[in-house]
Amino acid sequence: MAEQRINTPRKAKGKSAMEALFLQEEGALLRFACGIVRRREVAEELVQDGFIRLIRHEEELDNPRAWLYRAVRNLSLNHLRKYRRESLRQMSDGEEPVSHEEEPDTRMERMERVGMLRLCMAGLASDDQRMLRMKFEDGKSYKEIADALEIGIGNVGYRLHHLLKQLAGEMGRERNDEMDLKEVER
Repeated sequence: MAEQRINTPRKAKGKSAMEALFLQEEGALLRFACGIVRRREVAEELVQDGFIRLIRHEEELDNPRAWLYRAVRNLSLNHLRKYRRESLRQMSDGEEPVSHEEEPDTRMERMERVGMLRLCMAGLASDDQRMLRMKFEDGKSYKEIADALEIGIGNVGYRLHHLLKQLAGEMGRERNDEMDLKEVER
């Protein structure tokens, strides 16, 4: 046995299996979650939530360690999705999203891209704008969008694909025009 892992609840030298698992995996789980969310304090909360959920389900589990990693991964990804939606809502309301890691130059470039995206979106039909907002700001599924717009699910995917392609092309043209203006100014 090269490596001994705790996979099933049992006593380990006076400690419960969950305590032993906590001591054994806490550091690795923190690094794992921090690698996903990029913020130590958030990672600590997510790992704590993962252990709390593990304790609630420990009787049902064959492999608590694997379950714990999956739970922390899912909690981390859910956090990122939620934060992204909140950031998009704030941007659509004219507020600046809170970011603890963004450099001023990076933030300015992002704000310029968001402004450029808004300009490009303003040229779209209102139904197309609504579809994009439902998908990327509200996080709606294709089915929810299809129901709201009274169109087929396949049509949602097709239209979103072409709208994104169109926006990317327009943003590319806008960016090239902007680069040309900078060259003229020099």
